[in-house]
Amino acid sequence: MTEITPSSFSAADHKLRLRQLRQADYNAIRDIMERVYTDFDDSAWTRKEYRALLQNFPEGQICIEDKGQVVAVALALIVKYDDYGDRHTYAQITADGTFKTHNPDGDTLYGVDVFVDPDYRNLRLGRRLYDARKELCESLNLRGIIAGGRIPGYGPHAERLKPAQYVEQVRNKEFFDPILTFQLSNGFHVRKIIKDYLPYDDDSRGYATLLEWINVYYDEQYEKLIGNVKSNVRIGVVQWQMRAVQTVEEMIQQIEFYVDTVSSYKADLVMFPEFFNAPLMALSKSPHAPESIREMAAYTEPLRQKMAELALSYNINIIAGSMPEVVDGKLYNVAYLLRRDGTSDRQFKLHVTPDEAYYWGMRGGQKLQAFDTDFGRIGILICYDVEFPELGRLLSEQQMKILFVPFWTDTKNAYQRVRCCAQARAIENECYVAITGSVGNLPRVENMDIQYSQSAVFSPSDFAFPHDATIAEATPNTEMVLIADLDLDLLKDLHTAGSVRNLRDRRKDLYSLRWSVAKAILEETDPTTLDDQEVVQAPADVAVSAPAEAPAAPAPGKRGARVTSHHGVAAG
Repeated sequence: MTEITPSSFSAADHKLRLRQLRQADYNAIRDIMERVYTDFDDSAWTRKEYRALLQNFPEGQICIEDKGQVVAVALALIVKYDDYGDRHTYAQITADGTFKTHNPDGDTLYGVDVFVDPDYRNLRLGRRLYDARKELCESLNLRGIIAGGRIPGYGPHAERLKPAQYVEQVRNKEFFDPILTFQLSNGFHVRKIIKDYLPYDDDSRGYATLLEWINVYYDEQYEKLIGNVKSNVRIGVVQWQMRAVQTVEEMIQQIEFYVDTVSSYKADLVMFPEFFNAPLMALSKSPHAPESIREMAAYTEPLRQKMAELALSYNINIIAGSMPEVVDGKLYNVAYLLRRDGTSDRQFKLHVTPDEAYYWGMRGGQKLQAFDTDFGRIGILICYDVEFPELGRLLSEQQMKILFVPFWTDTKNAYQRVRCCAQARAIENECYVAITGSVGNLPRVENMDIQYSQSAVFSPSDFAFPHDATIAEATPNTEMVLIADLDLDLLKDLHTAGSVRNLRDRRKDLYSLRWSVAKAILEETDPTTLDDQEVVQAPADVAVSAPAEAPAAPAPGKRGARVTSHHGVAAG
């Protein structure tokens, strides 16, 4: 089996949280500053200076903690910018560290400092802090953000280049400057070059760039500052091209490419298809499908860990499609939710297709739940599961706003079942539904040689939504990424004032829906049970029978053991 190169960190070791700083954080902040600013004599703020900053403007002092330990910090003030203009120094704008320059009635957020623990610089925490600053600026209805940025890369070029020339070459990506390049990549532009901004900064020769970010929503007011649940969510779905790979590293490169691409559009989540890792089955030396998929399952946990690291590093939630997983000798089809704060969850496929049961001996899970994210509650149903309306309704009872459906179909009729049922789930549950599958072919993989997909994002059907209830749609059978913006506030309006109100108008006096699985059955048949629950139950009331026997073997198709009349291939 191909080995996966170990990473310098594991996502399972992290639990990231954005919050405002407290007085008790000073020691941690001082330690980080002493490690970051090794070239400066007075590398850290004094406790008195730090206390003054928090007292003057507590909302503007932001940090990221990992399992309770501060690892990244952003400090800021509000100033009336006309009082200082473009020729100020760092000492002037901070009042020599007393921060008496803070003006609650000012019009500009001024960036005092940003620093990240050196051990965490590969997680792009600086970008998260800047995004939080921008959110704060918008929330306070300020004109924009101003900051003085060092140019530590300028020193070696000072003899032959003027500061303006150096800045221009950094802007053109001819040079890399660790601070200026970062600022430019985060939407800032250079307003002016300041001389003697930090006279003791030898690396920058005392120069600094005056950087500006303009708040285009300046005239709008927002109620919350940072950390609020979003009402507008951007999602990306990957219509994945199946291609042969020689190593697991090739697969990881493809995954990271798409994560990087979607995150560059500032998306909140990216979803991959069901069994997107199927090319790894070709690495198996067994000619038998049941054995080869179990060998492929050995890659699942390392791949999940890698994708969890990508979620942290690229600041994006990931639904890792689905992958096979062996638990206590039993084979399952599992989707993974990998959050950008380092936490994770998984959803087992509940309904296996006849192909999955007959060719692979795959079993269905026993637990269904909605998952909390930083933009609201979501649900995950793997392909065939979306064809059972009870599951979508149970998730809607748990306040699901967006349903994600990774699928894998071989023929258009199989795809139509998934698509039409997904559209129905969006209408009947008054939620958004995103679906995505794979395209291309895998000629060396038995029972998985052809794919059909047209990824899409569906909405309820009412006046506030697109006339055909389709927000976005991919080109059929073409490798691509689909980006869509979803307004969750429209769902709130629909629930109370829609033309029809499917959820509200249910006749609960006539029928009910209840999830009912005895704990003994769960412990015997499924590894995902909750230890402390006697019964796994959704808020609604519906009877669900105990697990049935495995589906009967389908009638032989072409090649003696292939059925294309269902979801195709072995998955669905």
